[in-house]
Amino acid sequence: MAPFPPTWPTLYREGVVRPLRRGEWVAVDGVTAVVLTALFLALPGPAWGCYGGWSARIALAAAMGLPLALRRARPAAVCAVVAVASVVASVAGAVREPFLAVAFALYQVAVAVPARRVPTAVIGVVSAGVSVLLLVSGSPAGGGQDLVLHVAGLALAGMAWVLGRAVRERRAHAARSARRVAAEAVTEERLRIARELHDIVAHHVGVIAVKAGVANHLLAAHPEGAGEALQVIETASRSALSEMRQMLSVLRAGGSEPEADGADGLRPAPGLAALPGLVAGATAAGLTAELRTEGTADLPQGVQSSAYRVVQEALTNVLKHVGPTRCRVELVADGRELRIEVTDEGGAGGRSVRRPGRPGGHPARHGPAGADRADGHGSGRGSGHGHGLIGMRERVELFGGRFRAGPLSGGGFAVRAELPYRAVASAREDP
Repeated sequence: MAPFPPTWPTLYREGVVRPLRRGEWVAVDGVTAVVLTALFLALPGPAWGCYGGWSARIALAAAMGLPLALRRARPAAVCAVVAVASVVASVAGAVREPFLAVAFALYQVAVAVPARRVPTAVIGVVSAGVSVLLLVSGSPAGGGQDLVLHVAGLALAGMAWVLGRAVRERRAHAARSARRVAAEAVTEERLRIARELHDIVAHHVGVIAVKAGVANHLLAAHPEGAGEALQVIETASRSALSEMRQMLSVLRAGGSEPEADGADGLRPAPGLAALPGLVAGATAAGLTAELRTEGTADLPQGVQSSAYRVVQEALTNVLKHVGPTRCRVELVADGRELRIEVTDEGGAGGRSVRRPGRPGGHPARHGPAGADRADGHGSGRGSGHGHGLIGMRERVELFGGRFRAGPLSGGGFAVRAELPYRAVASAREDP
């Protein structure tokens, strides 16, 4: 049995087709304006002719059609100009048409301009009723044809308004959903950070407890051994305090305190030592991945964990949204910050593939907000709705770092982040 043909949403997700950009829509409006103008000139006028002859007819047809090229930039003004020109053309006998240009302009007004007090439901019911009545009754003979044509034009304009308002409501609902998804993603990421905070505290406190027992045991017989144990305790406690300050500052900024995790079997987050295994797994999944690290031997555990998660999410997004391609992972530390860069060459010969977005939509390859690859990793590559970029951005901003993601000029996509860690090192040296 042959499979069903793919739907348009499926083709969008797979990158086979993409929605038109704003500039392309403007070009479509320009072509439509020229076509409608030519159509108005080709349509026959009323039998009694046009006042002013062909010059007046050409001027009115141009006033009715050509302004439509600017309907996205000035929807209300264009609609007013087109409506006045259409009424004048109808009265003067220049063009005999059912207000096509008015309906085309009114649709954009309904989409772009807020109008809460307009009874859209009533307009829809009346327009649908008039349309059905005209279809049932047919076209009358004689002079009533012009009246029927005008009534049909008004019904067409009403349906264009209702359709435009429906599109506006749909877009508003999608925007609200995107904001809600982004907020949920931030909350989930903060909870994930809270669990990692638990891991850090448990690790350092465990080291302190063990070394304190060793120091207590060796204090009398081997003071030098006890001194080494106390030095380890000091280092572990300073490291834990500095990393806890950074994480808690972000969690408090969100307006909620993290709840203490129980004994849930959480393991410490992997560090940069696990990156070769991560890259090897991505290679086994189909990527041609290369890893280069420089100066990353003595980074704080919190920085290592965040860097690992950023690289992991970036590679995951490449696998999900591009497929087999070449990918390069670079991590360079210079004593002040860790620079992370994950780049891929894109699919289908370097062609960038649309990602769901946001805030922070890859908005648009890897998204949301979007506006994020906005978005879109989400508006958002990501976890379906732009979670990937949101999570990576949260982890980077946790350390006061910078995060950028977007398509490359020659094709492909890049995720770049800088994680400063100089403040962590200085905190450990404070008395």
